[in-house]
Amino acid sequence: MQRTLRATTATVLTTGLVMAATASCSLIGEGDDGPDRASSDPSASIAGTTITLVTHDTFAADFPKKLVKQFEKQTGAKLEIRAGGDAGKLTTSLALNQKNPIGDVAFGVDNTFASRAIDEDVFATYAAELPPGADELALDGDGADRLAPIDQASVCVNVDTAWFEKNDIDPPASLDDLTDPAYKDLLVAPGASSSSPGLAFLLATIGEYGDDWSGYWDDLLANGIDLTEGWTDAYYGAFTAASDGDRPIVVSYDTSPAFTIDEKTGESTTEALLDTCFRQVEYAGVLENAKNPAGARAVVDWLLSPEVQAALPDSLYVFPADDSVELPDDWAKFAEKPTDPIEVSADDIAEHRKAWLTEWTDIVSR
Repeated sequence: MQRTLRATTATVLTTGLVMAATASCSLIGEGDDGPDRASSDPSASIAGTTITLVTHDTFAADFPKKLVKQFEKQTGAKLEIRAGGDAGKLTTSLALNQKNPIGDVAFGVDNTFASRAIDEDVFATYAAELPPGADELALDGDGADRLAPIDQASVCVNVDTAWFEKNDIDPPASLDDLTDPAYKDLLVAPGASSSSPGLAFLLATIGEYGDDWSGYWDDLLANGIDLTEGWTDAYYGAFTAASDGDRPIVVSYDTSPAFTIDEKTGESTTEALLDTCFRQVEYAGVLENAKNPAGARAVVDWLLSPEVQAALPDSLYVFPADDSVELPDDWAKFAEKPTDPIEVSADDIAEHRKAWLTEWTDIVSR
C-alpha cells in the first residue's frame, strides 16, 4: 500500500513497553514452538548484529523512529530500514534478487503480489505466532507459513461530501454510478500499472464486472477519469478535499475519512463508498537466503507485537492485523471497514495479473 505524506499531526499510539519484559521470547526467539520458528534454538541471539528490513517507501518515511529504537534497545541489534518502492516494485526487486537478497526480512508485499513472491521462493518458512484476528488474513496453503499478515486496508472510491453538498449534487454510491454523465470529469484514480491502490481498483472492477471489465473501463475513460502515476498525485494533487484540485471523487482507502475531520464540526468531510472496495493485506516474511535469518524472524515478531500494531493506524493509516487493538477515536467513528468487499481469488490474480495489466494499459493508451 503506497501512501506518502499523509496528515502531519498524527499522534502515534503506543501501549507501553510490554515487550521489555518478554524481549528474549518474542524478539530473539527463545522457547520451543517448532522447527520452523526462531524459538527452536534457545541459545540464538541477535545482539550485536545488523538486520536489514526491506519495505515500501511509506514505512521507511513514516514509521515511528522511537519504536525502532525500542526494538534495537531490547534486542541489542541494529535495524536498518531500506525503502524499496511500492508493493509491485518491492516484489519485483525481491524476486530478481532471490538468490542474493537485498535484505533479511521484507514488509509490504500485499495480496495482489504475494502469489508471485511465494511461487518464486522469495520467502523462507517461518510460521509466526499471530495475534487475535490475524488468522482471517493469512494466505492459503504454503503462503501461510511464509508470510505473516501485518495490516489491512481496503481500496475504495472516496467522495468529498462537502463538495457535493455545496454544489447540490448527489454523490455517487457505486461503481456503476462512476460512468454516469452526472459525474463526468469528477473522478481521479492512480494508474493500475504504476501503483498498488491503482491495481486494487482495477481488481475491484474485474471482480465486479467479470469479463465485461474492459468495457467498463472504456466507459470510465469516456466519462473523463483522470489517471495519475500514484496515490499521492491523485489524493493530494487532484482531490478537492485534500488539495486545490477539481476532482471530488478519488480512489483511496476506507481509512481516509478518518483524516479529513473538520475542526469546527468534528465530522469528516469525506466518505468511502463501501460497495466499491477491494481489500489489501500487507505481509512480512523472512527472506530466503537471508544473512541474518534469526534477526529477520525477530523483526516479523516485532511487527506483530502489540505496540507496533497499535502504532499502525496513525503512522501508516491502515488497520492492524490484531483486531484486539483499540483504534483511535476518529477511526472508530469514521474509518469503517466494508462488510462485503469485492473479491478476486489469489489464484486468479496470479494467473491473470500480467495479462490484465497489459490489456488495461492498451485500453487507457488508446
